[in-house]
Formats: sequence, C-alpha cells, structure tokens
Amino acid sequence: MRITIIGIGYVGLATAVALAYLGHNVVGVEKDPYKLKLLREGKSPIHEPGIEELLEQSKEKLDFTDDIAGAVADADLILIAVGTPPKMNGEADIHYVEEAVRQAAMGMVSGSTYVIVIKSTVPIGTGRRVMHVVRKTLAKRGVEANVHVASNPEFLREGMALRDTLYPDRIIVGAETPKAVEALLRLYRPILEQTFIPPPFLPRPEGYSLPPLVTTDPTSAELIKYAANAFLALKISFINEIAGLCEKVGADVKEVARGIGLDPRIGPHFLQAGLGWGGSCLPKDTAALLAVAAEYGYTMPIVEAARVVNTRQRHLIVEKLQGELKILRGRIIGILGLAFKPETDDVRESPALDLVRILTERGAHVKVHDPIAIPKAKVALGELPVDYADDPYTLAEGCDALILATEWETYRHLNLAVISRRMNTPVLVDGRNFFNAEQVRRAGFIYLGVGR
Repeated sequence: MRITIIGIGYVGLATAVALAYLGHNVVGVEKDPYKLKLLREGKSPIHEPGIEELLEQSKEKLDFTDDIAGAVADADLILIAVGTPPKMNGEADIHYVEEAVRQAAMGMVSGSTYVIVIKSTVPIGTGRRVMHVVRKTLAKRGVEANVHVASNPEFLREGMALRDTLYPDRIIVGAETPKAVEALLRLYRPILEQTFIPPPFLPRPEGYSLPPLVTTDPTSAELIKYAANAFLALKISFINEIAGLCEKVGADVKEVARGIGLDPRIGPHFLQAGLGWGGSCLPKDTAALLAVAAEYGYTMPIVEAARVVNTRQRHLIVEKLQGELKILRGRIIGILGLAFKPETDDVRESPALDLVRILTERGAHVKVHDPIAIPKAKVALGELPVDYADDPYTLAEGCDALILATEWETYRHLNLAVISRRMNTPVLVDGRNFFNAEQVRRAGFIYLGVGR
C-alpha cells in the first residue's frame, strides 16, 4: 500500500519505519528542517532503541518530505501523527491535526479514494471535525474525492516503540464505513497474522499470541486511548498511595505489590512505587480526560485523585530527604537520571525535573546526570542554576545526598562504594526502588527507598 504519514515524532517515525519494513511504500512528512535533514541522512531525531537500524533496513521503501499536498495525491492511506499539546484547561489542542488534514486535502485529486487515519491522541468527536475540514477544503477547490476517516489510536511505550508496533497486544480501529476498516485490515495484515520475518535485533517475543483487531465506532476508539492511559496512571498512583501507608506501618511495598500482582484481576504491571509517572502521555491524557468530562458537566474524582497523588509524590521524596538531612538550604544534591523513563531522552513532565525545581526553590545546589537526556534537560530547565555532570562519579563529588530518579540499567552497575566515599554525606534516596537496599548499605550509604 502507499502510505503517507504526517508528523514524524515518536509515533510517526516508529510507525513509518515499521510499515516500510513490512513492505509498504511510505512517505513521511516532517516540517522541521533540522529533523527532515537527519531523516534523509538515515539518522533518527529521537532516541529510540532500534530505530536507526530499521531506518537503514527500510530505506528502499521509505522517503521523507516537507510537502504534505505533494505526498498525498497517490496515497491509499494518510496517517495523522502530529502533536496535540494541551490547552490551558487540559484539553488536547487539535490545531495541528486540522492543519495537517487541510493541507492533505489540498493534495487530493478528483476521482480518487482516500482513508485518513487519526493516530494522534485527540478529543472525542475529532473524527467528525476532520471530515468537516476535508469536505470544506475539497469544496473550495472544486475537487470530488471519496474520503473516509478512521480513528486508530496508538499504544506505544517510549523505549519500546518498535516492539509495540510490530508485536502489539491489540489494534483498535474506529470507523463508520467498511472501506476504512478494510483499508486498515490490509495495512496491518502482516502484523495481525505475524507473517513477516522479525528484524534480527527485535525477535518475536516468546509465547506471543496473534493480536486481535478491535473494530468499533470512532467515539469509542477515541475514548479507549484516554481510558487506557488513565487506568495505567491510576495503578501507579494507587501503589504510591499504598507505599505511603507501608512506611507508616512498617510494611514493604515491593512485597505488597508482589502479593496483589499475582491476582490475575490486578496483574503485576504498573505497580512499581516511586516518583510517579511523567512523559508525554499519562499527564496529558488524564488532563484531557478531565477536560472532556468537565465539558459535559461530569466529574471524575478517581482520575483527579490520581493526578494529585502523582504530584504529591515528588514532594514526599524531597520531604524524605529533608527528614534525613534536616536542612536542605546550602546542601549539594545530586540527581541520577533526567529522562522520565529509561531508554529515552524525553524529559517532558519528567519527575526528575520537578525534583530539580523543588530542590532549587528550597535553596539546595543541584547537580544532575543522565546517559543521554542532558541536552533536552538543559532546554527544559532553562536558566536554573544546575550543574551537569559528565558521569555519576563526578556527580557524587561533594554531594550531601543522591536521588535516583530514572532507573537506567547503567546505574545498576555503578561502584557504589567508590561513589559513597566521594560524597560529603553518603545518603541515597532510591526514587524508583531500583537498588538492592542491603548492597547499598554495605557500600556505605544511608539508604532511603519508597514504601520500604
């Protein structure tokens, strides 16, 4: 099939290289000149494991341009994967979606059939809004094209985007016409039937079952995305709330999580207590869900509470540190990890950056390290007086405490004894319950976990 993907961010790029690898002819549209230059050189503008390898393997089927209208004329499917940043009230802003669709309609030709697929996370009813924009644009041009719109929300995890694209646990399609469903079935058939040869660096997971294709109406498909992310946010905030009680009564939240996670109705995933959730999805989507509910005069106190608990978690970590050091003003605090999760350089809504801001406000001097996210962190933190260390050992020099904020695997292999000797006060706040507490103590640290 001939595929045009508008918006080459995390979702757009992972989708583009995966579909090209499966044999589709893909044109990716990217308006940012710097990103476009990198893509044409076979380089990824984002850090995502395996993405550049698949870019190389798929290059014969993959092209990049900044011309939307020129890219859609011969397309069978037009995938919209542009950003939907939050408005002041939390609602997702679909300005970029509407503009992408309008420009796509400018390239459509009479007599052709197009299926517009919305992969961006959008408010309820966006499908109808998109169709209105298309019809208005085509009418103004005097073009008669047959256009269908479908919702196809993504469920990609940063750091595992290619795995989640090639080996999804489900594919959701919301459409009102059989033509749109049929087109997406053709698009995803190699994934639904797993007939492709896996990339050497990304083997098919052992025991992987064929993913179901769930077809529904567009409104339900749009809400599925929000509901899924809200539920994941709830699980994390729930275990963090339990962790607080564990500290009061002397229980270990890791044991509690293990015990409840064995119940198949609950499951073990997203029950890791710590600093809480961040990134581009859970914060934005829970806020958007509350905004949609408010639009209809409906309250969602559970989702609202999940956000409150998540914000509180950052402050509880700082309070834990202050309880040990007594005074934070004038202290030197090192933070290990800046990305919101490992295997990505994404610092959007990162708990680590919140820690930097809180500690700075309280008069502490902050030093930070991250394997790859420092360039983006510098932009996000702006003029805050932060020292950026080249490695964790340099970071530890003269520190009164360290906070583990992102569970990078490289940190697991640090020589903690060497690090503790370089510090003024060997205090380690494990904001992800990442380390073995006894090993940390044997290395000379005062260890503080979450809910332990």
